[in-house]
Amino acid sequence: MKDGFISVACGAPKLRLADCAYNAEQTFQMMRSAEKAGVKVLVLPELGLTGYTCGDLFYQEVLLRGAEEALDTVLEATRNLEVVTALGMPLRVHDKLYNCAVVIQSGKVLGVVPKTHLPNYGEFYEKRWFAPAPPETERLPLLGQECVTFGAGQVFRCENLPELALGFEVCEDLWSPDSPSIRMAKDGALLIGNLSASNDVVGKDAYRRQLVTMQSAKLLCGYVYSSAGAGESTSDLVFGAHQLVAENGCLLAERRFDGGLLISEIDVQRLAYERRRTQALGEGAGTGGCAETFLLTVSPTKLTRYVSPMPFVPEGKEDRDARCREILLIASLGLKQRLEHTGAKTAVVGLSGGLDSTLAVLITGLAMKMMDRPLSDIIAVTMPCFGTTDRTRNNAVILAERMGATLRTVDITQSVRSHFRDIGHDPEDHSVTYENAQARERTQVLMDIANGSGGLVIGTGDLSELALGWCTYNGDHMSMYGVNASIPKTLVRHLVGYLSRDGEEPELHDVLEDILDTPVSPELLPAVQGEISQRTEDLVGPYELHDFFLYYVIRWGFGPGKVFRLAQYALGRKYGREIILKWLKSFYRRFFNQQFKRNCLPDGPKIGTVALSPRGDWRMPSDAQAALWIAEAEALR
Repeated sequence: MKDGFISVACGAPKLRLADCAYNAEQTFQMMRSAEKAGVKVLVLPELGLTGYTCGDLFYQEVLLRGAEEALDTVLEATRNLEVVTALGMPLRVHDKLYNCAVVIQSGKVLGVVPKTHLPNYGEFYEKRWFAPAPPETERLPLLGQECVTFGAGQVFRCENLPELALGFEVCEDLWSPDSPSIRMAKDGALLIGNLSASNDVVGKDAYRRQLVTMQSAKLLCGYVYSSAGAGESTSDLVFGAHQLVAENGCLLAERRFDGGLLISEIDVQRLAYERRRTQALGEGAGTGGCAETFLLTVSPTKLTRYVSPMPFVPEGKEDRDARCREILLIASLGLKQRLEHTGAKTAVVGLSGGLDSTLAVLITGLAMKMMDRPLSDIIAVTMPCFGTTDRTRNNAVILAERMGATLRTVDITQSVRSHFRDIGHDPEDHSVTYENAQARERTQVLMDIANGSGGLVIGTGDLSELALGWCTYNGDHMSMYGVNASIPKTLVRHLVGYLSRDGEEPELHDVLEDILDTPVSPELLPAVQGEISQRTEDLVGPYELHDFFLYYVIRWGFGPGKVFRLAQYALGRKYGREIILKWLKSFYRRFFNQQFKRNCLPDGPKIGTVALSPRGDWRMPSDAQAALWIAEAEALR
C-alpha cells in the first residue's frame, strides 16, 4: 500500500456445478493464496458458489440453501484473512432471487451488490430466474449479521487509506450504457471489480478487453474483471476464465483459458491525482455513504506491474514508428500554420550537427513539403566557434546540402572575441560568460538573418532541456517558433532515427546515422584534439533518468520518494541507487530554479501529455521554492 499501490487479483477457481460445498472450499483456498501473496482486493467470478450455468436448478430450494451454507463456510474459514473479496452467489431477498456480488472481509459481509442489468438475449436467459437490482438500497439481516447493506451502487471505503474506495458490478452491468460503475465512480470509487460469466466466442475477447480498458479510462479508475472458467457447463458454451486488470485506459495484466490468480497493482494515488486534475467526474450521486468501511494493514506492496524505463518512448517498433509519424505530423502542421499565418518567406534554423537542430530542420522540411514550397526556403545556418568540431560542422553542411536547404556559414569566432573585449572578459576564462556569449551571438545572427530574409527563426530546444533550464537565457532559449519544445530528449533520438530508417529519404541516411552516433554536446568549450570536450550528460546527468523524473513529477504529480522508488524499479539495473538519487535531487533543484526561463517561452506545438508552456499545461511562479521536495529527497538516504 506504500505510495498508493494496492495489490489486486482476479481469481478463477475450478468449480463443480451445483456442488456448493466444493466451490466454497475452492473459494476460501484461493482467498488464502491471495492473502499469502499480499493481495488486498480479490474479485471472483459471477455466481461462483453455485456455477453460472445451473439453469433451472436456481429454482431449487436445495441449491439456494446450499449457496447460503457455502457462504457461511467461506466466512468461517476466512475470519483471519483481511483480503477484501467479492464472490458471486444467488441470494433470496423478499421472495425474489438476485444474482449478487457478496463483499466479505475477515469473516464478515461488508455488503451485497445485486446485478442491475440482466441479459436476456442470445444464449442468456437471466430474467428467467433473477430480478434486477431494486432502485434503492436497504439494510437487512444476513447469516447472523443484524444489518447488511443490500443494493447496487455501493462504495466501500478504507478507513486508513482514504484514497482507496471500492465498487462492484456484475458482468452485463459493464456492457450496459448506464453501468452502475459510473455512479460508483462519481461517489468516489477508484477501484471497480466485475464478477463475470462471459462465455467465449471468436473475437469476443477483444471486445471485452476494449470494454474493460475504456471503462477504466472513462471513469479514471482501476478495473478488475474476473470471468468464469473451468467447471462451467460446456453443453453449448465455453467459459475461458478471462481475467483483466486495467488502470486508466492501460491494460496492466491479462490471462485467458487458465484459472488461478492473476495479480497486479493499482496505483490509487495516481488515479486520485488525475481525478483532482481533470475534475472529469463532477459531483457524486450522493449515495456513497451507505456502505460499510473496512481496514487494511498498511504494508509495502511488491511491484509486479511493468514500469517502462523510458515512459515517453513506446517499446514495440510498430507502436514506436506510429508514434514518431504522429509527432512529426503534429509538429510540421503546427509550423506550417505559423509560416502561412505570418507570411514568412523563409524558415531560419541554426544547424549545429547535433540531434535537436537536426530534428528541427527535418520538421521544417516536412512543413515546407506540406505547403508545396521548395526546401531552399529553409535557411540553414552553421555558426562555428571555439568548440565546433569538424565532425559536427561537416554533418550540418552535408545535411543541409542533401535536403536542398539554403546553406549559410557565419563564423562567429571573431564577433565573440570582440564582444569579450567590449565587456572586459578574459577569453581564457571558460566560465558561464564564455559559453553563453556564444549562444547569444548565434541567436542574434539567426534573428537578423530572419529579418533580412522575411523569415522566422525556428527554435531547436527540446522539452528535457527546458525542464532542466539547460539553455542560455535570450540565447538558444529564444526563437520565433519552437518546434521541439514539447519533445523530450529520449524521443528526439527516436524521431531522427525513424526519419533515417523509414526509407523515404535514403540520401539522408548516412549523415543522420552519424549525427545519431555523435555525443550530445553544446560545443561551447574548445575541442580537444579535434574531439568534443563537453558532454552534456556528464554535466546535467543522463537524459534517460531526467525524462523519467520529468514524466512522473509533471504528468502524475508524484513526490520524490515515489519517483525514486519507481526509478529504482525501472532503471535500477542500469543505474545504482546513489546515482539515481543524485540526479533526482539535481532535477528538483534545476526544475524549480529555472522556471523563469520557461515563463517566457516562444510558441510551439504541444506534442504529448507533458508540456511546459506557460500558456497551457504548466503554470508555476518563477520564485516557487523547492524546499519541500528537496527535504523529502534528502530523507531518502
